[in-house]
Amino acid sequence: MGPVPADMRQGYDYWLGSNLLEFTSLPYGTTLYDINGEPVPLPGYRIDALTDVAIRKITDWKEDPFFLMVSYLEPHQQNQWDSFPAPLGYEKAYSTAAIPADLTSLQSTALSHYPGYIGMIKRLDEALGRILEALISLGLVENTILLYTSDHGCHFKSRNAEYKRSAHESSIRVPTAFLGPGFNGGGRIEQLVSLIDIPPTLLDACGMEVPEEMEGRSILPLLRGETDDWPSTVFFQISEDIVGRGIRTRRWKYAVTAPEADPCDESAAERYEEAFLYDLKSDPHELVNLVGLPSHEELRKRLRELLLSWIYRIEGHAPEIQPSESDERASSDTIQMWGLGQREVFSSEMPDF
Repeated sequence: MGPVPADMRQGYDYWLGSNLLEFTSLPYGTTLYDINGEPVPLPGYRIDALTDVAIRKITDWKEDPFFLMVSYLEPHQQNQWDSFPAPLGYEKAYSTAAIPADLTSLQSTALSHYPGYIGMIKRLDEALGRILEALISLGLVENTILLYTSDHGCHFKSRNAEYKRSAHESSIRVPTAFLGPGFNGGGRIEQLVSLIDIPPTLLDACGMEVPEEMEGRSILPLLRGETDDWPSTVFFQISEDIVGRGIRTRRWKYAVTAPEADPCDESAAERYEEAFLYDLKSDPHELVNLVGLPSHEELRKRLRELLLSWIYRIEGHAPEIQPSESDERASSDTIQMWGLGQREVFSSEMPDF
């Protein structure tokens, strides 16, 4: 914790950062480190402190092309306190915010933490607005691409003993928005996009050649309506809490875990077990795990083969995936619990992905 080592700064010309910001700063006590490793205390709420620096640097660089990354901690728990400290007054403002169904149906910390979490997000939205307004006032908005995204979501300990690192949407699905040349038409992309698609997208949008060895694909063809050869699945990996692999299609979520593997070892495991299967169309909050139902055995086989092909392509080896044992009792109990309105979930005729 402290300054980021020089060999980990990825070649930036200007540097102001911290190794594990949540441990070197507080919501109203931000300390970053300059390129010489010297501490730089910044005033204000942490989001605002970083935004102030960003706007100053944009102003300094307005005459030349630049690439700037602002890495906020929020909306993240303050680890020392296990809380989500929003700006003054913001938590109270969202004390009655509607909590998503997965967090109310499962045991979680959302009742106490969700208002602060939403308050943090509100301040982030305002920070984005400030940066956009700076670009407008400096005459840069017409030739600057602005990207807003995150690295993971938050499930408030509803899926494991922490806030992330699970196969569920609340962990792996993140907001992503582009603004600027090539992205100003508005709208929403319905195809599945992964974080690894962001670097080639930015290079493509800047008119730069995308290296052949770079993973991912530019999404610009999707904006032109060129969707014929876009992948129908995305692949994800989980480490630290568990060793897991999975895929998501438009409708299905399928994930496996390696219970014998060391969670801190990010290398691929030799053996996985089926852990999750969700129908995201009829069960968007992932409350009914279908992995043990006989009615979905053929679907699991298809998804298992697809996941193995992804693992081989990305990781270069073919592990074993142990199929889940079909559980007739689980099938009966689940149908009884969810009633006739959910019977389509258990249809033996599996629709397209």
